Amino acid sequence: MRVRVDEDRCAGHGMCLTLCPEVFEMSDDGWAVADPGELPAGLEGAAHQAIQNCPERAIIEITD
Repeated sequence: MRVRVDEDRCAGHGMCLTLCPEVFEMSDDGWAVADPGELPAGLEGAAHQAIQNCPERAIIEITD
């Protein structure tokens, strides 16, 4: 599983960073960005929580 943040939708609330700081961080501009790599299995639950709790629905799960 991988995730990405839609920069056009992100409003910089930081909920994702609060729920899953191992995957998300805030850019210098104040928008969330996600680690582009494959998530370790232990972080998938926290990443799903971030996806479900994003007020702007800006986090997208990528499944290959």
